[in-house]
Amino acid sequence: MPALQYELINQERKMQETKKRVAAYCRVSTDKEDQANSFESQQRYFRQYIEGNPDWELYAIFADEGISGTNTKKRKEFNRMIDCAKNGDFDLIITKEISRFARNTLDSIFYTRDLKKQGVGVIFLNDNINTLDGDAELRLAIMSSIAQEESRKTSERVKWGQKRRMEQGVVFGRSMLGYDVKDGKMTVDEEGAKIVRLIFHKFVDEGKGTHVIARELREEGIEPMRGKEWQNTVILRIIRNEKYCGDLVQKKTYTPDFLSHEKKYNRGQEEFVIIKDHHEPIISRELFDKANRILDAKSLSQEGKAKHSSRYPFSGKIKCGRCGASYVARYKTRKDGSRYKAWRCYEAANHGRPHIDRAGNKKGCLGGSIRNEDAVYLLYLVCRELKIDRRKIVDNLTKTVDTVMQIDLKGRSEGALSEKIEETEKKRTGLIDLYTSGDIDKNEFTLLRAKYDKDIEKLKSAMEGVESPQTRITKRQELTADIKNVIDELINGIQYEDEYYARMLDKMVVDDKNYIDVYLKMLPYKWRFTAAKYELKDV
Repeated sequence: MPALQYELINQERKMQETKKRVAAYCRVSTDKEDQANSFESQQRYFRQYIEGNPDWELYAIFADEGISGTNTKKRKEFNRMIDCAKNGDFDLIITKEISRFARNTLDSIFYTRDLKKQGVGVIFLNDNINTLDGDAELRLAIMSSIAQEESRKTSERVKWGQKRRMEQGVVFGRSMLGYDVKDGKMTVDEEGAKIVRLIFHKFVDEGKGTHVIARELREEGIEPMRGKEWQNTVILRIIRNEKYCGDLVQKKTYTPDFLSHEKKYNRGQEEFVIIKDHHEPIISRELFDKANRILDAKSLSQEGKAKHSSRYPFSGKIKCGRCGASYVARYKTRKDGSRYKAWRCYEAANHGRPHIDRAGNKKGCLGGSIRNEDAVYLLYLVCRELKIDRRKIVDNLTKTVDTVMQIDLKGRSEGALSEKIEETEKKRTGLIDLYTSGDIDKNEFTLLRAKYDKDIEKLKSAMEGVESPQTRITKRQELTADIKNVIDELINGIQYEDEYYARMLDKMVVDDKNYIDVYLKMLPYKWRFTAAKYELKDV
């Protein structure tokens, strides 16, 4: 090979090795008509720009489609580009402007600073900023803040426009069971509307619960929207949805932070947009109101109970002897209108009698139910038959309670409170000396004075509630006697509420109405009952 040709090849190789590998980043529109921002046009622009610089070579073009620039969490290509930069895959990033890179000032500075540590610069072409320059961060902060403020104003304008359109009756949202939503208008989908009417009929006219309705819809093979499975929560949302009686309530969610775009449920933070008789109803307003009154009544009946599986004392402790599932609480109505609580096998309650579903799985159970009052009575019988030294237990418990009450009464002595008041008053008086000596300023003096005044007021109020020693002794004796009677009743088998017995019960296994096994905590044996006659058999 001639020496001149070899030298030219060697020079070209060196030029290639010294060329900067350059990546380009853009956010492109998903609107097919927006050709100016299409990926093809931006790719062509960046390719030509990089080829125009002999010291650069294109590494790759990263593009996110139709995603807001106000945060980087959902920008997959952006995050992939950052990872590649940290791996040393390229030396430089070019992008058209700051608003394409990030509209969040914090993100702009964080990522450009992090990239700079890796030796990777970012050039914002339209803003004429190269982050490798000395004053780049100051200029970037100013320009990013402007871009962020513009994003905020845009968000406010969009929200204002959406609310005005909502007030005009334009529907924001997607299609739902019974309604198609298109171009901001709701039209009835008759196939889905039939299912909605069926749900309200089952709930109001047939008196079925949401769990039962969901199970029956599954068994009937009725498909819910968007492939979800029928659950009681789905039924509840349908019954509560005011759209089915023709009303429209919008702004149920809102976006408090335009940077994160995270939606939250509107708990009164913003004004709802409510339009009555907005569209064609699927059910009558009377039926909708009646269904929701029933739901409200059920909610009130459970008020004050924790919304967990342990909201009933026996939850998780009554087991099915046939399938092993836990029993769940259900309220039933007698012919006279009164209601009572019963327990039923979860499999039987949710899937009915034993059967094979369409997927080939075994479902359902023949496990019977047991009334809550019967479960309580069985525990009462067990407690009554326990072979224990009842008198010794009563005496020990009474002594323990009496000791605790004496300690509590000593802690509330009048003398101790008086000493505390006197001590606090001295501190309050000493504030003047601290202020005049310059140890505390006027603001500290005012705050401490208010604090000591408040403490003294609380202590004096407590003094007023302290009774005389003789009164306390009398009340303690009366209270001790009352507690002793209660303990005596419990130990000797007086029937009490299920909360008491649930603390003693380990588990109750219900085979059927004739055989029920009871296991108590810390006892190595069980009791078997013939429930129909309540006969105790120690096995």
